[in-house]
Amino acid sequence: MTIHYLSATELLTQFNNKKLSPVDVVHAYQQRFLEINDHVNAFSFTFFERTLEQAMIAEQAYIENTAKTLTGLAIAIKDETYVTGEPMTNGSLCLKDYIATSTDPVPEALLNDGAIILGRTTTPEFSTSSVTWSKLWGISRNPWNLSITCGGSSGGSAIAVASGMCSFANGTDIGGSLRIPAAMCGIYGYKPPHGRVAEISPYNIDPYCHHGLLTRNLNDMLLAYPRIRGANWRDSHSFIPDINPSLKSTKSIKQLKVAISIDLGFYEVDNDIKDNLITTAKVLEQSGAIVEYVDINWDEQVIQTAKVHQHALMGQILKREYLSSEKFNDLTPYVQQYLKNVATTTLDDVFDANIHACKMWDELAPVFKEYDVLICPTVATSNIPANFDYSKDPVFINKKQVDANKGWFMTYPFNTLGQCPVLAMPNGFCNNSVPSSIQIVGRPYEEEHIFTVARVVEEQQVSDLYTTRFPEFT
Repeated sequence: MTIHYLSATELLTQFNNKKLSPVDVVHAYQQRFLEINDHVNAFSFTFFERTLEQAMIAEQAYIENTAKTLTGLAIAIKDETYVTGEPMTNGSLCLKDYIATSTDPVPEALLNDGAIILGRTTTPEFSTSSVTWSKLWGISRNPWNLSITCGGSSGGSAIAVASGMCSFANGTDIGGSLRIPAAMCGIYGYKPPHGRVAEISPYNIDPYCHHGLLTRNLNDMLLAYPRIRGANWRDSHSFIPDINPSLKSTKSIKQLKVAISIDLGFYEVDNDIKDNLITTAKVLEQSGAIVEYVDINWDEQVIQTAKVHQHALMGQILKREYLSSEKFNDLTPYVQQYLKNVATTTLDDVFDANIHACKMWDELAPVFKEYDVLICPTVATSNIPANFDYSKDPVFINKKQVDANKGWFMTYPFNTLGQCPVLAMPNGFCNNSVPSSIQIVGRPYEEEHIFTVARVVEEQQVSDLYTTRFPEFT
């Protein structure tokens, strides 16, 4: 396997054994970037000269045995996340010259543990789309099929990880922005339960909003995620008690009860995604888990509830800044439509959405009373073009038209119920060569069983990913 596809855990082993230098790895990432980034458009900014200098310092730390947990791992940070002194455009022409004056808790924690940032990754404008393109940075593409979207809004981060241009990356998730790109690019995206990872205000008070990581395998997630979780004085919500800080399950796979939902009650789902989910259910059952299909009585009001909530905080912030501004014409069509929709959202809409969120939990609670985890698809179709624009383009699944904004991905119900941890992970491939993906959803704040289930799926369904099977750029 080439250096740039070595896992973060393997890199650390080789760094510690003095068999490989962080400098070698950064050179490999830089070469990979030069070879493929023009095809996939993962990065808005790169800092290779600075990164090489930091890699030399990391190399010396291993020689002197002073390395920290993540020392020398070169990571990518979403161009929505603040890092002091670095550009933060959020995919918008309106912020093309903005330089951050503070550092968010997640990159701060990663930097404190020795990671080094090699670049900033592309995002749709203001992270308001589930695909990644903008007037500022152009179209970002799926490394497995360049005509298909990489997902959004953490699309560039997912590409960088899946394409071997970094060790791992961060992302954010207010409606699926970690999990959709993870699904489309065939990697692991983890949305922690609300409050488990500190966030900046005012997004820390939004139970829909989460900060997490994207990795190529489960071991890397279990390496990096503990480094960002836990209390931080910048976020009062992050002090919620941790029932299992070790993330180790007290149950084996043979003791776990797994619920399977193909459609969460109302989604149209492509057959290739259904088939791979059914295979996953069989794999878990053959491994000894109790696996049963369940009905969840949700309907399309789930879509409206998520839309309203996303208008109520983030939408209001953007509306006040841009709706009546001379900058409005510089915005992408999907942001223009988003702001117009925000402007028509009423307090009654917000109240109704909050009440409906309670009803959603009423439907899900009986499932979690009986089962340890719930598994469903992450996206309902992989057939979304790279240049898709929900403000004008329709989406059809099984020849039925669905909501263009939110009808094709199945992530946001678990932002509405943000206390539930969710891991998106690959479980095969779709007919168009794009990976398929499942969400493993845990009970509120109960994270450990998710990783027990994920381990079985990884070992038995996708063990070839990033070991013998990689994206091909043809």
